[in-house]
Parts: sequence; structure tokens; C-alpha cells
Amino acid sequence: MKKALFGLWILIFVVSKIALAQGTTKAEARLDVRQISVGDQARLFLEVQADPAAGKVEWAIIPDTFNNLEVVERGKIDTVNQGGLTTYMQRIVLTGFDSGMFKVPSVAFSIIPNGGAPYMLHTDSFNLLVQTVAVDTTKGFRGIKGIVYVKSTWMDYLPYIIGGGVLLVALIVALVYFLRKKKEAPPAPKSPVESLTDKTMRLLAELEARQLWQKSQVKIYYVELTDIVRNYIEERFRTPAMELTTDELLYKAQLLKDLQPYVSLLSVILTTADLAKFAKAQPLPQEHTDVMEKAKEFVSNSRPVIIETQEKTT
Repeated sequence: MKKALFGLWILIFVVSKIALAQGTTKAEARLDVRQISVGDQARLFLEVQADPAAGKVEWAIIPDTFNNLEVVERGKIDTVNQGGLTTYMQRIVLTGFDSGMFKVPSVAFSIIPNGGAPYMLHTDSFNLLVQTVAVDTTKGFRGIKGIVYVKSTWMDYLPYIIGGGVLLVALIVALVYFLRKKKEAPPAPKSPVESLTDKTMRLLAELEARQLWQKSQVKIYYVELTDIVRNYIEERFRTPAMELTTDELLYKAQLLKDLQPYVSLLSVILTTADLAKFAKAQPLPQEHTDVMEKAKEFVSNSRPVIIETQEKTT
């Protein structure tokens, strides 16, 4: 009788421990929007709170596509420790290229406690409405308006006049300085250093020579091509590009004076690459070639101006 009571007490203790561990462990999901236009993006935020001393959490496996929705970006899993509990968080960026009401399914996380059997935690599911862009077919197409010329006065040119005067004074000072400076022996030639432009053009040429899209490796071709272009933007224009989506990067390019002339080229390169990588589109062979040529044109035209100077050692 005593042995039976002791066994019952042990069972109650184990069950209470498991219930306590499950009580402190919870999984949540939230969607930042419930409707988007075709090609726009929605963000799914996943969050799991658990006691690391009680066991471990196996993160959910989310496929690249589900229910006509596609995963564009997977953020890293961040952790926050507070009050003996650890909160794990991840951001998933979704998009859709077909219109309709689609379900974002419940996400399942596997919880493996230190004592007891593993169990699953499920988040809520959501409906995401993907809408087409409304077009008013009752109105005819409008032609492109011509250039409107605005009358200008001399005040409009005042900044240029001041700038020209400052530049003229600077040129005179520089001319006088170099005329008075004694001639020096030419410095020893430095070993050639590959410039950023030459390096990027070399990488593009090497990628082109590998003939990836000719070997049906279209997705790899566009992933490497966009990585080369984005790395060039980061180094050349000192702006983050690897971590931005195509829409975010094009929007930032429109705000940066040095990048504004190249927004059209970048739009063709990045949009074609996204269609090939995410929308499972199959660009034509001519489009593969055009994207490579536009990438080379962008790098060549945005080549930084280098002014060589010689310093005199006294």
C-alpha cells in the first residue's frame, strides 16, 4: 500500500512539473497587414517564450511557398532574456503574385523538455487578402505632356555665379602654388591596386564566363549577379544594400543624389532577378544577356572620379 502511494506521489510530481513547463512556454504569431496588392509584401512575426532550464525549442520549418504565398526573406532568430525566460523572435517576409484570399497556416514548434515527452506548440493561422491593382477601364489613355518652360531671372543663376567665383579663386591660388613649388623627382611607381570598378567588372565577367543560365542554373546566376551589384553599391555609395529588399533599395536610390541617375538600370536588374528567384519566372535568353549588360553599364557609368595628388616630404 505504501509503495502504491509513493508511486502515485511520484506520478503527480512529474505531471505537475510538465504542466508548469508548458505553462511558461508559449508561441505566438502576428501579421502586420491583412491585405496587400499583388507583388507587395506582408511581414509575419513569430515569437516563442520558453524556460531554457526546462528544455529546448526546435524552431519551426517554414517552406519557401505555401497556399499561393511565397517567402521572400527570412530574418535571423533573435533572443531576449528576461526574468529567467528566453524569448525567440523571427521575421518572415511574404508576398503573393496571384489575387485571392490565402491562408497563412498555423506554425508548429517542437518543445523538448528535460523530463517528460516532447510536445508541440501551435500559433494562430491568418487569412491574407491579395488584391489586384484597380484599373479604371472607362477612361482612355493619356498622352505624355510636353516640356513646360519656366522663365528665369539672374537670381536663379546667383548660386552658380558665386560657385564659379569661388572656383576661379581656388584655381588661381592653386596655379600660383604650383608655379612657385620646386620641381621634385617623380616618386617611385606604386604597385597597381585593383579599383572597385575594375574588381566588380572582373567579377561580372567571371560570372558571365561560367554560363550558369545556359546550364539551367538561372536562380544561381541571378543570386550571384545581384550580390555583386549590391556589394558594389555598398562600397561605392556607402549605403547598405545587402539587407534591403528590392523595393527598399530602389526607394533609397531615389533619395540619394549620386544613385538617382541609375534608378532605371537598377530597377531592371533587381526586378528581373526577383522574378527569376522568387516568382519562378523564366526570363528569355535575351533578358539574361540584357541584365548582365545593364549591370556592366551601371558599374561603368558610376565609376568614381579619382584625383591623384603628390605630397612633398620636407
